[in-house]
Amino acid sequence: MREWKFQTTINRRITGTRMAFTYRETQIVKGMLERGDKQHDIASYFGVNGGRVAEVASGKCDYPNAQPWPQGKLPPPGPYVGAKTVFEIKIALQEAIELIETAGSHSDESVVAIEALKAAMTKI
Repeated sequence: MREWKFQTTINRRITGTRMAFTYRETQIVKGMLERGDKQHDIASYFGVNGGRVAEVASGKCDYPNAQPWPQGKLPPPGPYVGAKTVFEIKIALQEAIELIETAGSHSDESVVAIEALKAAMTKI
């Protein structure tokens, strides 16, 4: 009996298997292309090489007959924030935390601000 496992881009990257899109991802890519998104923005959204998006656009993918995902269910259009920008945001948040902590004021507002900044850092 064959065991079927739902594949995502992330678990394919972990297991080292081919980086082709799943059926659902192919539908989303097609929907994004239909909407007019740039191929490099789509690749950035999925964290893959732009060649994977080009394969879907040309029909040379695993699911050439997949229907585009409905426009109302697509992720927002790009451009998307890259890893470098996320890293820079984390540095800026850490610097803000340090600035508040060294300002000398330990008011309730500063404690709340520090907690909010730390919570923001965990989300990115």
